[in-house]
Amino acid sequence: MMCDAGGRETAGPEFSALLEDSAEDLYEHAPCGYLSTLLDGTIAKINATLLGWLGYEREDVVGRRRFADLLTVGGRLYHETHFAPLLRMQGELGGVAFELKTAVGDRLPVLVTSTLKTGRDGRAQLIRTTVFDASDRRAYERELVRARDEAERERDRVQRLARTLQQTLLPPALPEVPGMEVAAYYHPASTDQVGGDFYDLFPLTGETWGFFLGDVSGKGAGAAVVTSLARYTLRAAAVHDADPATALRTLNTVLNREYLGDDPRYCTVVHGRIRPEGTGATVTLATGGHPPPLLLRADGEVSFLRALGGQLVGALPNARFASVDVRLEPGDTVLLYSDGLTEARTNGRARYSEEQLRADLTGLTPATAPAVVRAATDLLAGFGDGVEDDTALLAFGIPRPGGDAQ
Repeated sequence: MMCDAGGRETAGPEFSALLEDSAEDLYEHAPCGYLSTLLDGTIAKINATLLGWLGYEREDVVGRRRFADLLTVGGRLYHETHFAPLLRMQGELGGVAFELKTAVGDRLPVLVTSTLKTGRDGRAQLIRTTVFDASDRRAYERELVRARDEAERERDRVQRLARTLQQTLLPPALPEVPGMEVAAYYHPASTDQVGGDFYDLFPLTGETWGFFLGDVSGKGAGAAVVTSLARYTLRAAAVHDADPATALRTLNTVLNREYLGDDPRYCTVVHGRIRPEGTGATVTLATGGHPPPLLLRADGEVSFLRALGGQLVGALPNARFASVDVRLEPGDTVLLYSDGLTEARTNGRARYSEEQLRADLTGLTPATAPAVVRAATDLLAGFGDGVEDDTALLAFGIPRPGGDAQ
């Protein structure tokens, strides 16, 4: 800006030059296309910008072509059946996607806005149309679609990897235990991440069988490594020493030493052994910070099996564990479960609980191990999206003579 003799600001030469930019020049070289058509669509005026995009000379289109003639076949059909009628009714129509045909046959994606110009008598005189080049937008949309497809493929790959890794952490099938019925179930809360729940049932020396069910802290690959370490450590310790509490102490020492530092890892576990004897079996088990198993008696009594001690496995260097013995008779079943079941949210969004589980299964007795697992999985299904964590179930029991249990 400049000042005159009176100190008033005046426009400088650069600003004055900008003011000389005529309205016609602005119309011709605007960053978007402009055209005006008669009511029948015949092009009466078109700016240089749109002519440049299409590769036409002005005399090729003005008075010789209709706007619809510049469209692809599909666009022409949509223009005649939808766009033009709506424009006549509404007087304005904006942001409609079309494809224009260039002079060399290429397609130009555009966004079109049209307005009816009326006279003083309210009658329509012509149609003014603004055209925006949507090539960059179309490329952006294609890139979004490509990125979405790539993300879906990557998600599928991650899910397949998670399923495969999860399968390696669980037994492919439960062995048959003479004189007993066994059943198990695993519910992953996420298809993208490996969970930390695990279980196993395996033969020991003589007629004794080992079992465990546990839950490792965290998820993903780190939890999978701890899960694998816990499974194989417990299997080896159970073979070396028949006392489940001793096996838990061995696992506690391994986890505490291996993960002592910035990334501590621990787990909760129920571990024990089964010795079939006569018409029943003796079960010895120890718990390490895990929800207590449920004992469903044939006479209808349902109670928790609790062992003394039972601290988290791996959290403390000298955690305490103790074993407890229980005798199973025909019709008795033991259910081991992880807290994905008991900490799920009910339809009222309140937390489920161990006591509620005991109450819900009380009327089930006498029941077989498969029937108890089915009842627990039905509970899970009823919670819907209230199940926020992985859930592992393992049940074993003594069948009643004649198989008259549920």
